[in-house]
Amino acid sequence: MSDGLFASNFKAMPYWWDGHAEPPVAPAALPSKADVVVIGSGFTGLSAALTLARAGRDVAVLETDRPGFGCSTRNGGHLGPGIRNSYADLSAAFGKDEAYALKKEGHDAYKFTTDLIEREGIDCRFVRRGHFVGAHTPRSFDRLRAMADSEPREFEEIRVVEKKDVRREVGTDAFHGALVYPNCGGLDPKLYHQGLMDRVRQAGVRVFGQTPATGIEGSAGRFTVTTPRGPVATRDVVVATNGYTGTATPWWRRRIIPIGSYIIATEALAPGQMERLCPNGYQMNETRRVVYYYRPSPDGKRILFGGRVALYETDPRVSAPRLHAAMSRVFPELRSVKITHSWMGFVAFTFDHLPHIGVHDGIHFAMGYCGNGVPLATYLGHKLANQIMQRADGRSIFQNHKFQTRPLYYGKPWFLAPTLMYYKFKDRFLA
Repeated sequence: MSDGLFASNFKAMPYWWDGHAEPPVAPAALPSKADVVVIGSGFTGLSAALTLARAGRDVAVLETDRPGFGCSTRNGGHLGPGIRNSYADLSAAFGKDEAYALKKEGHDAYKFTTDLIEREGIDCRFVRRGHFVGAHTPRSFDRLRAMADSEPREFEEIRVVEKKDVRREVGTDAFHGALVYPNCGGLDPKLYHQGLMDRVRQAGVRVFGQTPATGIEGSAGRFTVTTPRGPVATRDVVVATNGYTGTATPWWRRRIIPIGSYIIATEALAPGQMERLCPNGYQMNETRRVVYYYRPSPDGKRILFGGRVALYETDPRVSAPRLHAAMSRVFPELRSVKITHSWMGFVAFTFDHLPHIGVHDGIHFAMGYCGNGVPLATYLGHKLANQIMQRADGRSIFQNHKFQTRPLYYGKPWFLAPTLMYYKFKDRFLA
């Protein structure tokens, strides 16, 4: 570990958490019953709870740790269309009509979330500054150009950036071209989560931290959710645990691949440095299969740089120098900049790289956002609530596909390390 990289005020915690008091753990007593019990207090759970409560349902939200402790307040704060899969890849897998519907609903998720932020007046420092995707090899730029040419134009504008023009967009020579999505944006995920928390509580939702669901018993319409604080009887159950899905819900655990994603925050940059490196304030990522993603902090003073930098889960203090090295490859002038924060969270991938929503054994769920959880979780939480209430607008294209698992997989991704090694090899030699 390179101790010289760490600032004197270094914290092994999310940058987003600075200056925020810990929320109340729980009301005084757990209720014996509720109309709906939501397991998980991230964006999915809170969005579902808000829609349900405003429709008159009595809702209790259970959280294993503090409310919002998971990836909803640990992510990079990128906000764009919900489906990153290309239209060409989706067409090859599902046909053009289904591909179009999937892309459309991904954009619907983005619009729903941005409309919610505006309608509710949630002060989460959301700005639309655009998203930059850098091609790390010439062949990857050829693929980006082909993808841009094939995408349905009615959904969003895509601008192709030639290698000679990259410097106008981002202060680096690391890329062989890029795509820019001008309408995408970014936010502060902690403030966004707090805005949702405030609104669900105003709607009468009771949120219980330090109250893990240890089991679900019963059948549709008559469930009991067990916790260390006692049981809760309920008509409907929502599983909204995403990358933190545990042993209490084994069917879902077999279908979610939790992947650790690590992020660092630099110390405040020198005057003028951010204007050179990120003159347009983009959210950014690369074409590598083992993805790096980065952005300016909302106040424009520091770089937040994230990615997968270990074959196995590791301490954020260990991952920090690796992320710093990757950041310095993109922005060489940051080699001497110190790290003030390093943290990680579990994102949830699926075997078909699509999010899923539906009902299993009478239990409702939405999860598997594959690294784009801010819009998808918000949107599918709302859809899930409407499905519970049997509203017509609860229908989602993401319920059309079988929620896959694999033989011998029970929630611990033993295959992840060799898969990442293979992807790293392809990024280096076959891209």
